[in-house]
Amino acid sequence: MVIGGTRVSGRLRHGGRGKGRTTHAARQDDEEVVPVSGPTTGEAVGAPCWLNLTAHDLDAAERFYGAVLGWTFQRGGEEREYSVGRLGEVPVAGIAAVAAELSVGVAWTAFFAVDDADETVARIRERGGTVGVGPVAYPPHGRAALATDREGALFGVWEGRTQTRWHVGEHTAPAWLELHTRDAFEAAVFYGEVLRWADGGPGSFEVSYEQDKVVLRREGEAVARLNSGPVEAASAQPQLRPRWLVRFRVPDPEAAAAAVVEHGGLIVPGGDWGGVRGPEVAGERRAVAVRDPEGALFTLEAAEDGK
Repeated sequence: MVIGGTRVSGRLRHGGRGKGRTTHAARQDDEEVVPVSGPTTGEAVGAPCWLNLTAHDLDAAERFYGAVLGWTFQRGGEEREYSVGRLGEVPVAGIAAVAAELSVGVAWTAFFAVDDADETVARIRERGGTVGVGPVAYPPHGRAALATDREGALFGVWEGRTQTRWHVGEHTAPAWLELHTRDAFEAAVFYGEVLRWADGGPGSFEVSYEQDKVVLRREGEAVARLNSGPVEAASAQPQLRPRWLVRFRVPDPEAAAAAVVEHGGLIVPGGDWGGVRGPEVAGERRAVAVRDPEGALFTLEAAEDGK
């Protein structure tokens, strides 16, 4: 992954503690700040700050996501094992190439910004989560860790420089996130304590419990949603396993879904919840659950007003 210009390849380098998160003043000197609509979440502690896909074939992944989502790509590093997808001038997500023989799962992972990776990892363990990797140092920009929550949903944390132009939101942003979990309220307690969502400081989040969902907002805009449902870790249907599901905005979900099939992916029967739940609310934007050619699950959702 690349977060704020740091390329993270398959070879992890362990290191010591970082020096805390940096702000806009510490961004790369040659980085032009591009105005975006929606909340800029990359530098808000506790917010999603990056999306990363592990893939076995980087060239094929670029072709697929370029055709389906209209992204362009910029390769990073001399070994060119990492690519940043962009929508216009805005960085959307990273794709990391990993060797097929490593048996690394092909999947999307959401990373959340933290101000101290060590303290965050300690809170994850104290609250029943599992830390699989890290904290790992990626000089000079930051440190990362991969963990699972109490239900087994994978997520990452990042301490350090972030993409100042990256953002996620309910309306006009290129992507947003939804946690599928057994109990959204219980999950909100876990993530709220781990990521300090409700500490009350400047730029803190609004967390509201709405029916069986918990919605996380910043400056009035939704950043993520935690959704209760019939999840099961051993389910044969990937959308019914505990997970952070990435939802990408597209002007026309049906046309994008056709591009998925045309370029080797598939439509997931039953949508986000495998057919065990119908539409949640009347008038909800059209959405189609799909998998890329290597099996990574994500959702295509209609952009508001076709944008």
